[in-house]
Amino acid sequence: MPALNEMIEQPRFSCAIGALQSVVAIPRAVPILHSGPGCGDMVSGFFERSKGYAGGDTSPCTNFNEKDVVFGGSEKLRKIIKNTYKVLDTDLQVVLTGCTGGIVGDDIESVVQEFQDAGKPIVSVDTPGFKCNNYVSHSHVVKAIIDQYVSLYEEDNKTRSDRKLVNLFASIPYQDPFWKGNLREYKRLLEGLGLKVNVLFGPDSGGVTEWQTIPKANFNILVSPWYGKPITDHLKRLYGQETYWFHSVPIGANETEKFLEGVLDFAALQKADIDRKKAEAFIKHETDRYYEEIDNLATFLLEFRYGLPRYAHILHDAGYVVGMSKFLLHETGVVPKEVFVVDNTPEKYREQIEKDLASTSDKRTIPVFFEADAGEAQETIKQADHKGRGIILGSGWDKSLAKEKNCDFLSVAVPSPVRLVLTTNYVGFSGGLRLIEDIYQTALHTYG
Repeated sequence: MPALNEMIEQPRFSCAIGALQSVVAIPRAVPILHSGPGCGDMVSGFFERSKGYAGGDTSPCTNFNEKDVVFGGSEKLRKIIKNTYKVLDTDLQVVLTGCTGGIVGDDIESVVQEFQDAGKPIVSVDTPGFKCNNYVSHSHVVKAIIDQYVSLYEEDNKTRSDRKLVNLFASIPYQDPFWKGNLREYKRLLEGLGLKVNVLFGPDSGGVTEWQTIPKANFNILVSPWYGKPITDHLKRLYGQETYWFHSVPIGANETEKFLEGVLDFAALQKADIDRKKAEAFIKHETDRYYEEIDNLATFLLEFRYGLPRYAHILHDAGYVVGMSKFLLHETGVVPKEVFVVDNTPEKYREQIEKDLASTSDKRTIPVFFEADAGEAQETIKQADHKGRGIILGSGWDKSLAKEKNCDFLSVAVPSPVRLVLTTNYVGFSGGLRLIEDIYQTALHTYG
């Protein structure tokens, strides 16, 4: 990991205030930035097409300047909150601090408390960019909404009162370019088992009214190797909700079956009253559909067997690196070579991630590097020498590297200026098929 005084080349995440996009992902919720004018613009530039209701550089902002550094910006924040209520029709406002506000020490909690006391749905979060990245601050934002907003509705949403309801914490909005499609697919799969799902973010959520029901859920589902873990730990303390923790992104039949069977076993332990026979039939139906499409690939794979990628390099967050590695090796025959976790994973989670990756195969070792500096990751790939055709699965930063190495390239991570993603998903059975399509289509383009 780079030292604190070193530059990180080609960043694949933003600073803490990037979690404003987690707010944007809640229907009719608006972030208010108590920061300099460049913060929203930086977030907008990094995540590209991510405006939402009021995201990136369209978010209300106090435009913290030199005068505010000297005299404080609390009054300006008070004014911008009032004006935001006048201009935007919102269900929830979330005030986030930038570096300048954090350094000066403005008491934004007191300002926000004034509006909370007046019955306004508003939350404050301390997110100066120097504290952490947006993987971490995503949890800060969610916890703040739970503590300052959801808690107001606990009386009407008795703890663990709905035995079939679960809270899902999976893709981080916008940081995962496939978050909308992934959450939709998680919801479909879990409902297919007989559960009800709070996805909380995106168009398939119920907005703030869904957030209000978080205490009612019987248990939580966390799909992540580490990010989001503080949220489920917090819910355990608040509401006694246990968590089913699946450590990587389930892509394709093998891991999706494992994920869904694990959910069923956990739901039984939590007395969720699921019809196991119907749930198993749903899984079998989805599996059969998946393998029917795989069978249809046989002629294609035979015809192009020498012209398809034989190995892959992956540059992504830990959940995708492990999930894609397992999928590629077992369900496409593409061998993961050097893979790179670029999310600045905390040290305490790395050993488990290495074990998860090692469990992919007892015949092959997949070299994994925890490297927040993706420029260093690229240097390692440049030095690698593997036979056959390769593919690089990374962000837009890696397109020129793929060209230099004469590899195919597929953009699967942010920043991704070379790919437009709307509702595509890589999760589940359908997500595995889509990833196969994308990889092989990329290879076929070279025959044009």
